[in-house]
Amino acid sequence: MSEKELGQKWDRCLADGVIKLGTGLGLGIVFSVVFFKRRTWPITLGSGMGLGMAYANCQTDLRLHYLVPKKQWLIHSNHI
Repeated sequence: MSEKELGQKWDRCLADGVIKLGTGLGLGIVFSVVFFKRRTWPITLGSGMGLGMAYANCQTDLRLHYLVPKKQWLIHSNHI
């Protein structure tokens, strides 16, 4: 993987993290105000879920370079 590809992946990871954190935070605030009498735990839960999804997506994106494509895996498993 070249340095340019790695930089693009990190840029996508950071952008995805900001978007998912903001969405989780926004939904947490809405649920906190509307349903839970202004408690803080929905905000924390929404932010945590957003960051967790962003982390999982980033981890998958960075590992994708090292994974064997499914077609190759199926071809090799038929020869065993």
